[in-house]
Amino acid sequence: MTVPFATSPRSTVGIEWELMLADGDTGDLVPRAPEIIDALAESTAPERFTVTGELLTNTVEVTSGVGDTVEAAVDDIGDAIAALRTVTDPAGVELLCAGSHPFAQWFDQEVTDKTRYHTLIERTQWWGRNMMIWGIHVHVGVNDVNKVMPIVGALATYLPHLQALSASSPFWAGERTGYASNRALVFQQLPTAGLPWMLPDWAAYESYLDDMVGTGVMADATEVRWDVRPAPRWGTVEIRACDGMSTLPELAAVAALTQSLVEDFSRRLDAGEELPALQPWFVRENKWRAARYGLDAKVIVDRDGRQEPVADHLRETMARLADTAEELKCATEFAGLETILSQGASYERQLAVADAAEGDLREVVQHLIREFRSGPGRRDVLAGH
Repeated sequence: MTVPFATSPRSTVGIEWELMLADGDTGDLVPRAPEIIDALAESTAPERFTVTGELLTNTVEVTSGVGDTVEAAVDDIGDAIAALRTVTDPAGVELLCAGSHPFAQWFDQEVTDKTRYHTLIERTQWWGRNMMIWGIHVHVGVNDVNKVMPIVGALATYLPHLQALSASSPFWAGERTGYASNRALVFQQLPTAGLPWMLPDWAAYESYLDDMVGTGVMADATEVRWDVRPAPRWGTVEIRACDGMSTLPELAAVAALTQSLVEDFSRRLDAGEELPALQPWFVRENKWRAARYGLDAKVIVDRDGRQEPVADHLRETMARLADTAEELKCATEFAGLETILSQGASYERQLAVADAAEGDLREVVQHLIREFRSGPGRRDVLAGH
């Protein structure tokens, strides 16, 4: 199988953000996506952003256009949210985001009426119906197909860092799970989801797709659901490991880290360097540790098995990438990583709210609604102006 990799400007950025729809009073998820998307399509002119449905009718996904900078992509997302609120506010529907809803039950949710979703549920059954998960996807343009698989492999060494920063699913169906990111372990139950196979080059990726399509595992490359994957249609590498970010500044920070990592790897390949790669068993262990312990995880950072607290290794990485972020014009957003490290990720804030409310998870939902609504939606607020 020959899989063309689209031409894409180097290190451009696209962002996708999956959002929950909830009743403002009870915090319960509501199946309002189809009507909201229809109303939005009738009330707005075409924009750089898009708003679409997802697997469940309690979810909308907002997607940016192709941004030369993280700032541009984030502005698109802010515009999408503002447009959404022109429909959701009058309808009494609130927007929020986390990797999981604290108390919702899978059997109360409706599947979107599309053939691809019904096919997925028919095949995956109970696990598919349990996909009450929300995430972000960050695309970064890669200018040479020969760079793609080496960059995917190198990014796998940073998946625990990204997962820890974004971890926001400590609750599942009304229970405290003991995990910072329960979503990470639920999502990998789907066929073709989870960690990427460590393939050496594009030809090996095409051979993988030959095997998977030929045996009926998937229809095409869009059904590769790895935590980091090539996106041939767009000419990008796509990070999919992250839980849904609870605020826009946190989303911007993770997008800036992703863009900076990809550009750094691209430059190192240009210089003839071999990119870092861990043994697959170390990558798998790191994923579990980040899901379990979040920013308190201790991760394996090199092939010799050296271990460091993920927060410490993140700060080392941030120092190394600071100049790259400056050159990419995402230094402001990149600085938000330190805010997450110093003030806590979403899972920590949710747990604190639950403890203060004596375990009342409806208070956690209201907290997430407030954070999403009060969080900045534009560049001037992100910059503190």
